[in-house]
Amino acid sequence: MQKKNLLVLCTGNSCRSQMAEAYFRLYHGDRFDVYSAGIEKHGLNPFAMGILLEDGIDLSKHASKTIEELPKIDFDLIITVCDHANEVCPIFSGNGQRIHHNFKDPSKAEGTAQRLIAAFRKTREEIKTFAKDFTV
Repeated sequence: MQKKNLLVLCTGNSCRSQMAEAYFRLYHGDRFDVYSAGIEKHGLNPFAMGILLEDGIDLSKHASKTIEELPKIDFDLIITVCDHANEVCPIFSGNGQRIHHNFKDPSKAEGTAQRLIAAFRKTREEIKTFAKDFTV
């Protein structure tokens, strides 16, 4: 069976879409070629990188990218992980199914380092569960 192309789209491709890409690859890499991108490019968030390392996932070779930087692919599935990306999601060629699930942006958390880390862990766990339980 040929793999389907899955795109995870967020605003800046720095946290949530990167996390989702990693977990979709982990749990569904046998079924999907997984990509992530942003409407804008914000750079990888170091907290997101550190939180994924706790699960043994290394993002050090990843880069934040916009949808314009992706190869020209017909995506079978497009998952938006924030309301902003869902609202301004561009039109893609093909008949890709769109799914939206908003995850709270942990980079907007304020306070101590411990509070920031807790916010990133919470979002990571929500994304991880969403990816693990995902069915199409």
